[in-house]
Amino acid sequence: MDEMVARFLISGRVQGVYFRGSTREQALALGLDGQARNLTDGRVEVVAAGSPEALAQLEQWLHEGPPAARVDEVQREDWADEVPAGFAIA
Repeated sequence: MDEMVARFLISGRVQGVYFRGSTREQALALGLDGQARNLTDGRVEVVAAGSPEALAQLEQWLHEGPPAARVDEVQREDWADEVPAGFAIA
């Protein structure tokens, strides 16, 4: 299984709505490593590593997010930096 790493930037109403916590739950259920953190500009950054299929499933979920969120945009890019084991919230 080839592992990929991707960085997602999620815009909209994504802070203060349990976005990072629910992203962590989704990522762990999909067997992904990585982290989610709030950015000062109001977006959430998610960096995740795992199978291409699991990353695609996470990306699809990020377009919806938890019930209280309103996702306006999800940007994805390849990521080359190290990713922490497990899934952290920063």
